[in-house]
Amino acid sequence: MLIALMFILLAIQVARLFWVVVTPVGPLAGWRAPSVNIVSQSGRLALFSGFDPFYRNDTSAATTQNVTSLNLVLFGVRTNESSGGGSAIIAGEDGVQNSFAMGEEVAPGVTLDAIAFDHVILSRGGVKESLYLDQSVPAETVSPSEVTPQAAPAASDTGGLNAQTLQKAIGFAPRNEGGRVTGLVLKAQDDGTMLKLAGFQAGDIVVAVNGRPVSSATDVIAQFRPGARISVEIERGGSKVPIALNLEQ
Repeated sequence: MLIALMFILLAIQVARLFWVVVTPVGPLAGWRAPSVNIVSQSGRLALFSGFDPFYRNDTSAATTQNVTSLNLVLFGVRTNESSGGGSAIIAGEDGVQNSFAMGEEVAPGVTLDAIAFDHVILSRGGVKESLYLDQSVPAETVSPSEVTPQAAPAASDTGGLNAQTLQKAIGFAPRNEGGRVTGLVLKAQDDGTMLKLAGFQAGDIVVAVNGRPVSSATDVIAQFRPGARISVEIERGGSKVPIALNLEQ
């Protein structure tokens, strides 16, 4: 009885296999290939005109062809790619350099709208205007107002304000916050003459050079080159003070 049942099941499986082999594979009804929809040339132009593969329409890379006519000078920029913020060192009509954050008023009715690597965007009455880094004239050396006027040291005694004398006369001590370096504390390696000549004071904290945050003394020393123009942002007494250096050849 069991053997007979096994033969019956085998016969069924053979019949099913035969049916699968002989049955044609294909649609049960009439089948027609879909037609190709070809977009017209005008449609393709309209499609790709609004697409930018380099994301240049992003607000973080905003720019404008309108160069501002305001009597302002941009000395340095500092961007924060993670937060989209940043700051810029700008001198007004009085020639005094100040650090402005995104959204702050640079001049009456003029705010800092965006920051790029070589320029900033100003908003004046809703109109966007570009202000580029000044590279036409050497930066002016700023002397601190707190220093009592003294007779200028002879060039033969100090060697002038140049890269070599600054490297020898200024020392740096890292300021650590949260396990990372957030600035460099300045200290005089000599009697302090070169420190004052450069516009610094002992205890000043360098936080940025040429618009870039510092993380080691190398970030500053590497900028001390003959003929270099350097924009340094320091913290002094809780305030940020921009200082421009123009080193001799």
